[in-house]
Amino acid sequence: MAPSWQRLGLYACLLKEVFTVPRESGPRSTLQTRKDVEKWWHQRIKDQALTVSEADKSKPKFYVLSMFPYPSGKLHMGHVRVYTISDTIARFQKMRGMQVINPMGWDAFGLPAENAAIERNLHPESWTQSNIRHMRRQLDQLGLCFSWDREITTCLPDYYKWTQYLFIKLYEAGLAYQKEALVNWDPVDQTVLANEQVDEHGCSWRSGAKVEQKYLRQWFIKTTAYAKAMQDALAGLPEWYGIKGMQAHWIGDCVGCHLDFMLKVDGQVTGEKLSAYTATPEAVYGASHVAISANHRLLHGHSPLKETFRKALVPGQDCLTPVTAVNMLTQQEVPVIILAKDDLEGSLDAKIGIPSTSLEDSALAQTLGLSYSEVIETTPDGTERLSGSAEFTGMKRQDAFLALTQKARRERVGGDVTSDKLKDWLISRQRYWGTPIPMVHCPACGPVPVPLEDLPVTLPSITSFTGKGGSPLASASEWVNCSCPRCKGAATRETDTMDTFVDSAWYYFRYTDPQNTQSPFSAALADYWMPVDLYIGGKEHAVMHLFYARFFSHFATIKNEPFHKLLAQGLIKGQTFRLPSGQYLRREEVDLTGKNGPSGCSWSQGIFS
Repeated sequence: MAPSWQRLGLYACLLKEVFTVPRESGPRSTLQTRKDVEKWWHQRIKDQALTVSEADKSKPKFYVLSMFPYPSGKLHMGHVRVYTISDTIARFQKMRGMQVINPMGWDAFGLPAENAAIERNLHPESWTQSNIRHMRRQLDQLGLCFSWDREITTCLPDYYKWTQYLFIKLYEAGLAYQKEALVNWDPVDQTVLANEQVDEHGCSWRSGAKVEQKYLRQWFIKTTAYAKAMQDALAGLPEWYGIKGMQAHWIGDCVGCHLDFMLKVDGQVTGEKLSAYTATPEAVYGASHVAISANHRLLHGHSPLKETFRKALVPGQDCLTPVTAVNMLTQQEVPVIILAKDDLEGSLDAKIGIPSTSLEDSALAQTLGLSYSEVIETTPDGTERLSGSAEFTGMKRQDAFLALTQKARRERVGGDVTSDKLKDWLISRQRYWGTPIPMVHCPACGPVPVPLEDLPVTLPSITSFTGKGGSPLASASEWVNCSCPRCKGAATRETDTMDTFVDSAWYYFRYTDPQNTQSPFSAALADYWMPVDLYIGGKEHAVMHLFYARFFSHFATIKNEPFHKLLAQGLIKGQTFRLPSGQYLRREEVDLTGKNGPSGCSWSQGIFS
């Protein structure tokens, strides 16, 4: 076999011979000839794309990855643009003698597929699989040569089994949890949304509807646990065309942490917990109170302390309540205060008042007559050290900060260094077409993870996909009712499914070992191929997908950062149409005959990513 560059030269000569049109003799090839030549070469180039051996360490590796598509039914020019780029780079690196993978798959769960299927009176599974077959044919007709032996489809049990496995591992690590919270509710799609899925106008990223706020018990992934590590790791990455700055801005300045408190009334432990933030955790032994906003879930949700807090509330005033909070790290007990303002700084709804480090907290403590200790002393040489702070006494402030947050993390009572603006990732979705959350709710044992050997928890077969404010899975009684894995008593399955971004948060790992039936991926293969050398996709994923994907990589600890270079391929614009309610319309649904443009809706230049 001739070397790559020689073969390229022979290929160029052949194309020149076939496609040259001398003036004296007229065309020397027909359309059919050209098709035959393309077909002949396409198959050979496709075969070359599959010749990869991880055992061959003589060649350097190159992992080129383009963001995989939603199987929406047909490709658009945004797809053509991004996949042409990845195909060209993969071929180039292959000719350079690199060991190359250029995988492809399908982001097949989620609202877009479910809503499209409902509109057509089809089951989401049949609609999705039909679209995948059609879109794969289109990719093949374009002459794109992906590593099809690594194809993945997120809605198949052999993939989402491992999404469930990773969820359970997060749960066991204390990084997946359920709590009642004020959530973003999409009244059109009838599901909750993560903060990242609400635009700057307060509208849903998919339906365009104005998002409502309500209190629900939901599942979260504790992305704040890796906020500081993810913020710091950005410095070691090459320039990402402004996207690094967007990631840094979304995470915020990681200067403090949350600490957990147990609430008491009249000296009695209530069982209710509260997490509150402080930018100066090293000074927590000097706390005077814990402050909550007037919009806190304790006043508006389903807490057993709701009425106690409401009776203490005086609108427009900072109010001392009969509830006290016991710091689960220091065992200090301080009163809980309801602040007059509805919202605290950043995205906080509770913070620890420490007069030693905050003039605002000092003023509030004096106004309400709260006691506290000064715990920061300045030595003659200007060094700040801790006093009256148990084992941290005498430490420099920065040393105490590290020691205290580390101890809190060890004891799982907070301590993750994060910002005052970043919230944990809300992953519950009240829809059918998604990965089932592998948890069982037992009256005796509480929430219990499904045993790993019983995965996957597959979706039940149902025909109605509207849950009337709850998950459609709740209607599948035979599926919902089960026995507790721990005590074997009667229990029920979790009926929320996961946000589709959970599926895409780790798919780049699965591509390195897609046939593995024993684990999500082999550590050795992931270590060989990772990080992705070049990731290609839309800048509109700069906050959501990239943030979640980076989190999962830090959690997996194979290689902290999953993507080395990032290429934002640009945006192809097209007209979009939206009603005053925010709902988007298809072009065929709009009357374009009016002299002043589309009637009844606004239009703009949208994007195809």
